[in-house]
Amino acid sequence: MSLTGHRSATAEHRVSNFELLFDLVFVFAFTQVTGVMFGGHSALSVLQAIVVLGLVWGSWTSYAWLANQLRADGGVLRGGLTAAMVLMFVLALAIPGAFHPADGDPTSAIVLVACFVLVRVVHNVLYLLSAGDDRALRRQILVTNGISIPITLALLLFGALLGGAWQPWMWLAAALTDAGIVAATSIGGSWRIHSPAHWAERFGLVVILALGESVVSIGVGVASEPLHWQVLVGAALSVGGAVVLWWLYFHRISTGAEHALARLTGVPRSDAATVGYTYLHFLVVLGIILTATGIEITMHEIASTEPLGWFGAAALAGGVSLYQAATVFFWRRMTGTWLVVRLVVSAALLPGVVIAAVIPPMADLGIAVLLGVMLNLVERRVWPQPRTAHPAPPD
Repeated sequence: MSLTGHRSATAEHRVSNFELLFDLVFVFAFTQVTGVMFGGHSALSVLQAIVVLGLVWGSWTSYAWLANQLRADGGVLRGGLTAAMVLMFVLALAIPGAFHPADGDPTSAIVLVACFVLVRVVHNVLYLLSAGDDRALRRQILVTNGISIPITLALLLFGALLGGAWQPWMWLAAALTDAGIVAATSIGGSWRIHSPAHWAERFGLVVILALGESVVSIGVGVASEPLHWQVLVGAALSVGGAVVLWWLYFHRISTGAEHALARLTGVPRSDAATVGYTYLHFLVVLGIILTATGIEITMHEIASTEPLGWFGAAALAGGVSLYQAATVFFWRRMTGTWLVVRLVVSAALLPGVVIAAVIPPMADLGIAVLLGVMLNLVERRVWPQPRTAHPAPPD
């Protein structure tokens, strides 16, 4: 333990309850992102939601890296995480009004940008402190954040002040630039993953939190509706769908990937963590949030015999497709093997949007859950449960 009271993470380090408290702020942010997507019912609202989710995700992953370097349940890091929690909560409050007309009030957008940058600055200071005598890590922190933060801030601030049709594109450029700079300066760099168990558990928990958002969407979709039989059946199917999504990630993927990460050391381990978790898990979470939006739309119309429509169908089928594809590519990055059946089902869901758009909401939910159950059953046969280990599935 240092003079500042912080403790370095070890290989046996696991997720602390304070990190779980920290993550709850991001659940609220996920809910706000879903609200942006659902509220607009358009391609533009989806773009806006993806951009904001990218900024939120970049903030969360940066602190996941930090907590693998330094224990989060004591000392100066606990104080820093508390400050970041407050900033992220304010950022989430600003999300609904962040995108404004060119002649509108930019206050929410500026607040969001200010909180995002302050969260990153706090992270940078804490990470430099945690690096201690590790000169390579200190240099990595300064290079990555020293390049990315000023450029990202300039693009975000310009977009916030500009508003109108250009704002989401300016913010998209900021998010992509930030992600690109971080990747370019990090892959092959000097980041450290001390505890693969902590790392995999932390990302597994954020997947659980995102799935919780999909469950919340079920209730939001029918909160003001009478409890007709269609609502009850739709709710049962929706919860079953959430369990299917959980099964697709946690039944074998999460533990197998953790073991694969633990077998690596040094730069190969940090590179696998960067690509497999920091970047590909963004697509996993985005798939869940798209699915949650589709569920909320479907539950709003669950008693109707009219077609679901293009937006709801694209969100529901497209979200599930993206989620499945992201887990496939994640598994490929971690183990070098493909989940062929899952990839085929993911690809088949995209043209399935056409069918989903022209059939009633109840039928859409039923078909989605049935396909998920069938996929899990097929994978159980071609990828048998190991007795003592979690080997890679067959090609």
